[in-house]
Amino acid sequence: MNSIKKLFGVILVNLFLVTSLSGCIQQPGPGSGIILIPAVSTLHSDNPKYMMASYYSSEEITINSQTPQYRLPLDLSSIVNFNSIDTVFFLTNLQKELLRKNGFVVREFGNETDMIKPYKYLKDLEIPIFITSDTLLHMYHILFDQTLKGIEEREFFDDVLDLSKALFDKSIQDYETFTEPNVKEAARRNVGFFGVALCLLQTPTDDYNYSEDITTVPFSIPLYVHENVTEELAFIEAHEGFQDSSLFRYREDYSQYKPRGHYTQSEKLKRYFKTMMWYGRIAFLLRGSDIIREIDANIATIQACLISTALPSSQTNNISLERLWERVYAVTSFFVGTADDLIPVEYLASIQTVFGTQFNASEFTNETKMLHLLGTLAQLRSPRIYGGTGDVGIQPPFTKDQLYEVLEKTKGMRFIGQRFIPDSYMFQNLVFPTTGQFTGVGTPFTYYSGERIMPRGLDIMTILGSIRAREILDAEGDTAYEFYDRQIQDLQANFSSLNVSEWNRNLYWSWLYTLKPLLESFDTRYPSFMQTDAWRDKELQTALASWTELRHDTILYAKQSYTPRITSIPPEEKPIVGYVEPVPEFYQRILALTMMTR
Repeated sequence: MNSIKKLFGVILVNLFLVTSLSGCIQQPGPGSGIILIPAVSTLHSDNPKYMMASYYSSEEITINSQTPQYRLPLDLSSIVNFNSIDTVFFLTNLQKELLRKNGFVVREFGNETDMIKPYKYLKDLEIPIFITSDTLLHMYHILFDQTLKGIEEREFFDDVLDLSKALFDKSIQDYETFTEPNVKEAARRNVGFFGVALCLLQTPTDDYNYSEDITTVPFSIPLYVHENVTEELAFIEAHEGFQDSSLFRYREDYSQYKPRGHYTQSEKLKRYFKTMMWYGRIAFLLRGSDIIREIDANIATIQACLISTALPSSQTNNISLERLWERVYAVTSFFVGTADDLIPVEYLASIQTVFGTQFNASEFTNETKMLHLLGTLAQLRSPRIYGGTGDVGIQPPFTKDQLYEVLEKTKGMRFIGQRFIPDSYMFQNLVFPTTGQFTGVGTPFTYYSGERIMPRGLDIMTILGSIRAREILDAEGDTAYEFYDRQIQDLQANFSSLNVSEWNRNLYWSWLYTLKPLLESFDTRYPSFMQTDAWRDKELQTALASWTELRHDTILYAKQSYTPRITSIPPEEKPIVGYVEPVPEFYQRILALTMMTR
């Protein structure tokens, strides 16, 4: 990564005079201490949510759980290599006390960009190294992030450019052909929709030095939509929060369009980020409500119909637009998941049900058929995460049903919609209006105006199985809300019932599944230092840090939850002495996740 990170080293002193530590993976053998972790492979499914799970499989392993125990606190004088370690690390009295009490201590290593350098530093000093789960998780983050980045730069930028140009041209043709006012207006707005995308893909950013090879295409924004496009682009570049969309006539959060994560690393990625955020967030809303007029919702539905029918019937460079769209959507779905909102292929199926496979676009003005279409679309799945569309406000009395009403108001098509991710769904169900009034004292982190407005990462870890995370939330007052316990229990029951295929439906879900073993309690089958509260805290921090990297890597595609408003061969090296954190089920899962990614 480009940014400098502050690293912390975990110092674990091998107790050569007391006992040895073991956490072995081996073939089955005699003795009651053998624990079997069976082989896992997911089943084929025709459900598009789970089809990619077939890439996930893991080998059967057994664990020698007969780990010799030692007493805490330690006698530091009995550790044969303590003085050599202290000479290198200059442990403070507090650090020595923590080492004595817990059997390990975490020490700041300094600012570093390379996770390998600390290990090389210890190796060169002939200090035994301690390889923890943190290292493997960070290495997987790099693999995930760099793989996705490479695909976006090499393949998807040009795919999205070709798709945008072809649909821009098709929308202009529609506008020049149609005569019925609402259909013509829908075509005009589509010219604007794809015109904004083309401008984002083709307009240099302020600091661009023209050093990259970026494909260009000829286009010009027609006068009849120029003002709308200019205003949308101004909002996107200012990224100052909610504004009234000039094209779509509802409030949109333009702060989301500021490139972040690896999307700041090249000009091409900056442009791609803004374009895909536009395609992922902008909604063709299905029905009128307090966030959009009915006439504008009707026009938006016609827009969505024109786009959905254009994909299979139009081509660019002898490739159907449907195939280009599927290419981008399918690969990103493998990384992050399927869209939370409706997408063109779902609209197309409903259109064919109502209008057949051949019809004139003027039929989109047929009131009877459009009512039938709206009814058919209304029966399709609703979003499960509120993504901020319309800046919806909620009036008292506040109930859980109001969340469902908000989700229905924001139902509609997104062109390449942002993806349903489980942690955003968890967050959605652990904030206002589902959690009720505050019942505690003080002002915890989650509190605002009597409601639970902000979720916490610890909520996610609690649902994934961390008892320690719940203890911290309780201690800090973040669970003191009327219905928090009900909500968290429902979520725990929901996610604990998932099978292996459901957990490994894509790389995002599988990454979370990989973290779960770190959140379990470690009993006497594990070394003494792993049975301490301090180690539970360390593992919780590991899981939180890895989850943060996951969110960081997928910031463009993952749907963020919003809280509704209240109103060659080298020479042979000397063997490295060290110790590997004994969490075999975690290693099994991260290996399977890595193979699934490959």
